Amino acid sequence: MKTRVLTGITTTGTPHLGNYVGAIRPAVAASRRDDVDAFYFMADYHALIKSDDPARIERSRLEIAATWLAAGLDPQKVTFYRQSDIPEIPELTWFLTCVTAKGLLNRAHAYKAAVDKNTEAGEDADAGVTAGLYMYPVLMAADILAFNANKVPVGRDQIQHIEMARDIAQRFNHIYGRDFFVLPEVVIEEQVATLPGLDGRKMSKSYDNTIPLFAGGQKHLRETIMRIVTDSRLPGEAKDPDSSSLFTIFRAFASEAESAAFRQALVDGIGWGEAKQVLFERIEVDVAPMRESYDALIARPGVIEEILHEGAKKARAIAAPKIAELRDAIGLRSGVSIAPQATAKAAPKSGKSPRFASFRDGDGSFRFRLFSADGEELLLSRSFADPKAAGVLQKRIKELGAAAAVVQSQSSALVLELDGEPVASTPVFDDEQARDAALTRLRGALDQLAAQE
Repeated sequence: MKTRVLTGITTTGTPHLGNYVGAIRPAVAASRRDDVDAFYFMADYHALIKSDDPARIERSRLEIAATWLAAGLDPQKVTFYRQSDIPEIPELTWFLTCVTAKGLLNRAHAYKAAVDKNTEAGEDADAGVTAGLYMYPVLMAADILAFNANKVPVGRDQIQHIEMARDIAQRFNHIYGRDFFVLPEVVIEEQVATLPGLDGRKMSKSYDNTIPLFAGGQKHLRETIMRIVTDSRLPGEAKDPDSSSLFTIFRAFASEAESAAFRQALVDGIGWGEAKQVLFERIEVDVAPMRESYDALIARPGVIEEILHEGAKKARAIAAPKIAELRDAIGLRSGVSIAPQATAKAAPKSGKSPRFASFRDGDGSFRFRLFSADGEELLLSRSFADPKAAGVLQKRIKELGAAAAVVQSQSSALVLELDGEPVASTPVFDDEQARDAALTRLRGALDQLAAQE
């Protein structure tokens, strides 16, 4: 079974070299693992907490999406979407808000830091603190819980938010009497590479010391690298590689053999200007192909939009059934969700209704299929060693109903989940249109079964 891993990307700036080495490159590599179901989303709702510049938000969304795609993120293998394209997230945020203790939010690091800063300045404790900043942990919890993410990779400064998401999920589960949410686990990114910036401090937009990844092209990349601060040692004088920002950055891109050669060149007294040129040329080897892809994507924003819309469809195929299940649990079942059950009570004109067919596999295990009233195969269950266990699952599916069904999209098929575990799957479909039509038929059959119980 794949582990669902979810990563958010705040859309408030232009990606730089430190972002690529510290976050983008390792995340793209992780997304290629066969045992990972990777979700990457652009956290543009979160960005509104930090920026009130619409142009900056809009531009950053485009640049960040293009950057991740150019860096090798494959939208066919991962779920890549914008937070703001998933209306279920703000709805879930409100559901979670109504069970979240204010005292929990009072302890959030970002809020406490703002209060402490105001207090030190002799101002009102909440001066300049928006409800958005205060509610940030609940929105982050909704990002995670909407998709039942198993693991969330974060830096140490974000551990508290994952712990809060677990607390909120546990409280919701307790209040409504069922494990609606998987409790996410934090993954600490201990090995994340941190690059020094132009002045030797950590590369950060906050310090205005960044080296651009794609912005400004090759010329700007070289010009920026040439501005890296070095000591006053002249050509011919030995340099200390271990205290040199140039060597630290070079090593993040180079092989061991290349790094050893550059180290020796520094020890042998290479001039700083020449060393910077060597660093630029090595970085350019990796960046140039990505920059070409990035420029092509930026020039065709419609392509990016289409990719993100497809990603949102994949994400909503998971989030929408989850929200429908939660609405039902908390007493907000709508007329829309009730109506299909009322319709389903009347049997089809043929007198037939959806049915289960149990069978035994060649290996001795037990399985069953769910057929529609017209005889179409809708679901094939997983294998069971005990036929009684297969019977219990059949009974649960009969009682489920469409509103409570958690159906997820995986490649060209659909998977029915119960208690966070896949229990049955549909046949493989030729295209998304056929898959969506099958989902509608499956939901109708589930409502018919529930109406018979």
